[in-house]
Amino acid sequence: MTSRLPMVFSVTSGKGGVGKTNISANLALCLARMGKRVVLLDADLGLANVDVVLGLAPKLNLFHLFHEGVTLDQILLDTPYGFRILPASSGVAEMVSLDTGQKLDLLASMDALEGDIDYLIVDTGAGINENVLYFNLAAQERLLVLTPEPTSLTDAYALVKVLKNQHGVERFRVLVNMVKEPRQAKETFVRLSEACDHFLSGVSLDLVGSIPQDPAVKKAVVQQTPVCEHAPDSPASKALGAAAQTISAWKTTARTDGNIKFFWKKLLFHEPSVA
Repeated sequence: MTSRLPMVFSVTSGKGGVGKTNISANLALCLARMGKRVVLLDADLGLANVDVVLGLAPKLNLFHLFHEGVTLDQILLDTPYGFRILPASSGVAEMVSLDTGQKLDLLASMDALEGDIDYLIVDTGAGINENVLYFNLAAQERLLVLTPEPTSLTDAYALVKVLKNQHGVERFRVLVNMVKEPRQAKETFVRLSEACDHFLSGVSLDLVGSIPQDPAVKKAVVQQTPVCEHAPDSPASKALGAAAQTISAWKTTARTDGNIKFFWKKLLFHEPSVA
């Protein structure tokens, strides 16, 4: 692998409402401020909202790639924050589950970006549906976002379980959001780790950090501005910046079969890995 190969990581969750898209946008901003070339892909294809979080109104999105023959370059949208987004559609039933041909089209289009970016952040939907699993399998790293709530913890474990048992995915990065104090993040991480250790042999979890509850986040969301731009000195912004610094040290790694494609086309067929 050369340093020019991009790092592709998903930001994912078992439960909705944990702040995943907001985190994705702010990590993209922080990495861009480090001088990195970043694209944020809205992979919640049927309920997309990256553009809403950023206060943007794109004329084209991934629906037009699949159904109207536009190119990826036409869809890519510059933001005021130094990174680009690939917006998706919202409320379009045809986008809820991609067929094999559409996945091939997307893979071929994304490969063209390989030499033009340093990071591709894939903001997945929540849960364990086919699209969520597909994009998590295609990423090099998976950043699992959860909150201290029991339902978030349970659903995060469910996502890890499916990816491990059905597809052989064993490594997950973890970011705990909306914590009242640092101790709460460690307790949440330990509970997830203990469940994985007990029921899922071989799973490796790495705590990237935690984001505190912060009124600045809610204000930024209402203003459709990343909190790292709206209130750069707020506790949440500082924590997001620290998480981005950690992510910037991640290294791209080749698959054991030597395949170093930007995305891996074999994943279209969801072949389980051998544990």
